[in-house]
Amino acid sequence: MELYLDLFSQPCRSVFLFAKVAGIPFDFKHVDLAAGQQFSEEFGKISSVRKVPVMKDGNFILTESIAILMYLAQKHSSSVADHWYPADLQLRARVNEYLSWQHMNLRSHGSKVFLLRSLFPIIMGSEAPKEKMDPAMEDLKQSLKLLEETFLQDKPFIVGNKISLADLVAVVEAMQPVGTGIDVFESRPKLSAWRDRVKKEIGEKLFDEAHEVIMNIGSISQKLQGGQLEMLKPKFQKLFS
Repeated sequence: MELYLDLFSQPCRSVFLFAKVAGIPFDFKHVDLAAGQQFSEEFGKISSVRKVPVMKDGNFILTESIAILMYLAQKHSSSVADHWYPADLQLRARVNEYLSWQHMNLRSHGSKVFLLRSLFPIIMGSEAPKEKMDPAMEDLKQSLKLLEETFLQDKPFIVGNKISLADLVAVVEAMQPVGTGIDVFESRPKLSAWRDRVKKEIGEKLFDEAHEVIMNIGSISQKLQGGQLEMLKPKFQKLFS
């Protein structure tokens, strides 16, 4: 099995972490997003949407991180611990509930803050306007509040006493703004304790390995040069106009 990933991407990190922690063997195929490798002719043969992650299992190609996570959990159900994607109908529904919610909430809002804080200055040549940054931060705070109060509540993990795919997907999204210097766990002791539990379950070394790229985000400016910058500029103008 091959996994096409760039750990700069939070969905890629969730797939990478799950495959690693579950002991699912795979070949890591690095697709350098900052260098524009997703637009290469070679990658286009793997994914017509030109996004990562992509899984290639024999002749079967699958895109979308949530679909990949579910596929891996179900294909390897005999060896993967049940708590990751529980067989119990209601527990699995809780995992699915969070995975369905997060796309337009924590993922969307955390990604927007990340783009405004890290890539906007590089691509547009100036800091993100306050009238864009402030609402983005408010949306992120609201998503974090919902994660804490609605999904986590007073449980050790989102679904209960054991870690699941929901926690894995949530933590990589929460970590994305951290790479830009915004510690979303500060003044949120419940979320901070949850993050520490997730990190311990995954393994601190593996967790840090997966987030090394995002915690050194300054290096991306060295890759985004020339034509790549010019190509991204109109996209950012449209996105944040």
